[in-house]
Amino acid sequence: MPMIDTGSTRLAYDEAGSGPAVVLVHAGVADRRMWDHQFSTLAADHRVVRYDWRGYGGSADHEGPVEHHRDLLDLMDALDIDRASLVGASFGGAYAVDAALTAPDRIDALALICPGLSGHRWPQSFTDAAAAAVGPTVPPERLDRYRAGNAEPDPADVAAMARAQAGFMVLGPGRIPEDMAPEAWDMSLLMLRELFARLWSSPVNTPRWIDPPANGRLAEIGVPTLVVKGLSEVHEVRDVADLYAAGIPGARLVELPDTGHLPSVERPAELTAALTEFLSEDAHGVLEAGAGDARGTRTST
Repeated sequence: MPMIDTGSTRLAYDEAGSGPAVVLVHAGVADRRMWDHQFSTLAADHRVVRYDWRGYGGSADHEGPVEHHRDLLDLMDALDIDRASLVGASFGGAYAVDAALTAPDRIDALALICPGLSGHRWPQSFTDAAAAAVGPTVPPERLDRYRAGNAEPDPADVAAMARAQAGFMVLGPGRIPEDMAPEAWDMSLLMLRELFARLWSSPVNTPRWIDPPANGRLAEIGVPTLVVKGLSEVHEVRDVADLYAAGIPGARLVELPDTGHLPSVERPAELTAALTEFLSEDAHGVLEAGAGDARGTRTST
């Protein structure tokens, strides 16, 4: 497994292809494997890099606050990538946006897949629904011990939490595992099981966001932006995608029916097609020429 020293940590990554650089930033409920289809296909015309966040997957552990957007920019430095298009999912999308606001001269375009947003305050309805979905999964005393880090979690607890999180976030309300292709559901569970086994047995780390955060600063983003929303996922997360589509000048919104929080896994071909079109020179030309008129464009795929 390739590892690279960024100066502050060691990150696991994969690289393929040549051409304009594209960096794939995974979701908080996954790791870099979520990009399997996009990584291999986009490499036909791009230099594509995917990596695991610090404290995730094959990357190094860390205790305390982590500036994930800074890790992203440091990774680009370490790989001699001066400029790149960033494709980020969930909180990976938030980190990509924070990187774009921190170093706008280094970002060519943004593709935000079911994204999070730094500075966003989740409504009580979301926290209540999350607690109801995953709270009963592991007894509170054990869960508190696991969340404190450096624990030895029971594999049964890991598997139960993975399934509960997959049901809540990956599937979305009212859906069952059979609504996804078996290989997509199995990959989601695998990544989540390994995620919780890693997080609960490692030192605790928390993200440190940019200050001021991206919420309220979206109009500062001046690069072509694609926002992808899964129409079956939790509506409070869909609302964040709408904030991006309305707040970033010229942003294009693609809505994927019957899709939850991980379109790259659940609808790999459809998402890759949307990314391929967006990342092409012609697509950039259209977005740049019509930046004043394209805001909020909705495309159902």
